[in-house]
Amino acid sequence: METVLRAKQVNKYFYEPEEFHVLKDISFEVKRGEFLSLIGKSGCGKSTLLYLLSTMDTDYKGEIEINGMRLTGMKQKQLAAFRNEHIGFVFQFHFLLPEFTALKNVMLPAEKLNKYSASEIKDRAYEKLKMLDMQNYAMKQSSKLSGGQAQRVAIARALINDPTIIMGDEPTGNLDTTNTQIVFDILKDLARTKGQTIIAVTHDPEFAQKSDRIIEMKDGEIIKQ
Repeated sequence: METVLRAKQVNKYFYEPEEFHVLKDISFEVKRGEFLSLIGKSGCGKSTLLYLLSTMDTDYKGEIEINGMRLTGMKQKQLAAFRNEHIGFVFQFHFLLPEFTALKNVMLPAEKLNKYSASEIKDRAYEKLKMLDMQNYAMKQSSKLSGGQAQRVAIARALINDPTIIMGDEPTGNLDTTNTQIVFDILKDLARTKGQTIIAVTHDPEFAQKSDRIIEMKDGEIIKQ
């Protein structure tokens, strides 16, 4: 299987209020179509690591590569363009724009990418909503959706540009048991049938156990992978 993400000897420090070594020599690889869970107690560094992998934070030592591209040292403008094309995000809080419809929310990253025509973007957005069984809610204002529905729209939005990797920060952290299962099944199916790579930070042991692989962190280090 092809490697889509490689982290090599990644170290990260916080300097306020005093120097703190938050990530220590993190090295691992992720294959295409793999569903990976990052686990560990609060404060172990897993969300910090996800932010580095997602190129949101560039202040680290070491090397990060996605899709064969070395991201370390890239300019912010290049990183923003790379991120929009190659990385889809699903957060604990869906961050949908409440004044827009579900469809419009899904279209936004594709409009930003500027790779497809307006009609293609609309078609792609419908197609992603359909994959998540949300096509009937396309024209509904996102502020009127339930938590589970909004999270599915957020996944559709993450998929619109066919990213290399979907990164989730507690993607089911805000959902009840039923919706957690629905969202998990969707992610699992994307990995299995579409070869979509998924990296999710989670506190939910059941979620982690059912994913393909677990990386466990403690005090800024990987203790199991």
